[in-house]
Amino acid sequence: MAEDKKDNIGGLPGTFWRYILALAIASVVILAWNSFFNLGAPQQYTINYSQFMEQLDAGNIKSVSIKKLLVDGELVKDVSIQLPVEKKPVQVKYFQTVLPAFQDEALLPELREKKVLITIESAEQGYLSQFLIGILPWVLIIGFWVMMMKRNQQLQGGPGGLFSFGASKAKLFDAKKPSVTFKDVAGMDNVKMELRETIEFLKDPSRFAKIGAKVPKGVLLIGPPGTGKTLLARATAGEAGVPFYSISASEFIEMFVGVGASRVRDMFKKAKDTHPSIIFIDEIDAVGRTRGTGLGGGHDEREQTLNQLLSEMDGFDPHQEVIVIAATNRPDVLDPALLRPGRFDRHIVIDRPGWKERKAILEIHARGKMLTDNVNFETLARGTPGMTGADLENLANEAALVALRRGKEKIDMHDFEEAEDIILMGSVREETINDKEKRITAYHEAGHTLVSWNLPGADPIYKVSIIPRGMAMGVTQLLPEEDRHYYPRTYLMDKLSIALAGRVAEKIVFNDVSSGAQNDLKEATSLAEKMVAQWGMSDRVGPINLGRGEEHPFLGRELSLPKRYSEEMAWVMDQEIQKLIIDAESKATEILTGKRLTLDALAEALIKEEMLERADVERIIEGSKASTTRD
Repeated sequence: MAEDKKDNIGGLPGTFWRYILALAIASVVILAWNSFFNLGAPQQYTINYSQFMEQLDAGNIKSVSIKKLLVDGELVKDVSIQLPVEKKPVQVKYFQTVLPAFQDEALLPELREKKVLITIESAEQGYLSQFLIGILPWVLIIGFWVMMMKRNQQLQGGPGGLFSFGASKAKLFDAKKPSVTFKDVAGMDNVKMELRETIEFLKDPSRFAKIGAKVPKGVLLIGPPGTGKTLLARATAGEAGVPFYSISASEFIEMFVGVGASRVRDMFKKAKDTHPSIIFIDEIDAVGRTRGTGLGGGHDEREQTLNQLLSEMDGFDPHQEVIVIAATNRPDVLDPALLRPGRFDRHIVIDRPGWKERKAILEIHARGKMLTDNVNFETLARGTPGMTGADLENLANEAALVALRRGKEKIDMHDFEEAEDIILMGSVREETINDKEKRITAYHEAGHTLVSWNLPGADPIYKVSIIPRGMAMGVTQLLPEEDRHYYPRTYLMDKLSIALAGRVAEKIVFNDVSSGAQNDLKEATSLAEKMVAQWGMSDRVGPINLGRGEEHPFLGRELSLPKRYSEEMAWVMDQEIQKLIIDAESKATEILTGKRLTLDALAEALIKEEMLERADVERIIEGSKASTTRD
């Protein structure tokens, strides 16, 4: 954390002495200003009272100003007068004298007789008031000037003003007050082990030096958003007990060219001065993207910052006891020079947590919350596959809000389930739909449900609803029983059939289709395109990754979408994508046509109940089977 530089005089901050110097300069300016305006002022001499009366008798006085016993006056013309302090007479035009203590009652009549202009000031201003009146305008001017200078410094990068742009904005973590440690991070045992090794090196580097081991200079934390990369870095700071500098990569870049590189140099200088130490750079892809992709070429500010970072991590003057930890969810866009050994030579992948880790995460986020005895974290963990630590924290907080809305003093299992529905399906919309649209929605969701139920490889039904939530008029929610890392072709074909089943049900029942299947068609087309062009699941295209359907969220290595295939291959891919979708639709049509009575029963139950749990769906399907058998 940057502090004010200390001056040698009294150990006071340099900012204090700068203000003192500014005030001294302002005082000199004021004195010079007053001297300049007093150069042309007439000189006033002090004369005796007797000399004053002589000049009055001679009719040489033009005007007087009387302040109690003090008289300021002007003669009609210059008169040669012998002053007490002068050796020879001087020419006097303006004078000052003091009246005697007794009242000369004849003075005023005589002044009037000689036709002298008389000014009487009844109340004399004190020296203090005169001083304040004289100095107040200057105080206001200097105060306004100091205020504007201070504001200008704040706008231009802090106490140093324009010259502090290059100062690093990295925050120094207080190691004596750790707010988060590894105990507050659930799961990720392998990650903790690798980071603990780094921490032990910083605490006792001699132990590693004895055996000839070197600890990585850079550790890159890779993982989807919300998996706990920043939390892990904060826990590392709590465990390390060494200076820990934290900064976001976007804080390097400013509107002025060269500021980013200067801040990188300043940050590493601070870290080296306090070694051993750790630097944590969050969202490093903001400055670490592949070079040569910006429109500014080699003069691009971001590239200059990256070049300086590369040099500091492993350049001509390498460091030994400064370890850099960085976090990103876009490792594919990082420059190869940043990822090579000697820089970020250890890559730690932080994946989405499994159900056991989700259970531990939920228990951590439930600390301090009032819970009933029926809250089962294992059930919640198994029912939230794919959720990250941030999602689970949001789930626990949303459950508390739901309990408050319902006027409860404790959070129960129903509140967690409602919170899960809000997160996965959206909040309930208070929207009234007519009976015809409600019936279309019911058959649409019943089609998804029935096809999913009859495909053994599909994910099981969790909940189906025709209550408008989020952007959807109805939702069929499927939850896998376990976390998946591979997706077989049969499973993906089942997903295609389930996605198209709603539209198929509308076509069978109403002999028409609606726009309600827009998202289903988008999802099915995207999935089929990936199966054909990326995952090699088409016999005609073959086991080739042609890149079609990849997402390009940034202006990356190429300025336009790369095309790795010919027009003929594009036509073949289009045909194969269409074939997969038609085959999946045919399978859904076959299931729904053969189980029309069950489809009607599910739709009628949805119209009546509006929401069905898995147990309700099973009861309706089994009841429909029994009825068909009797018939």
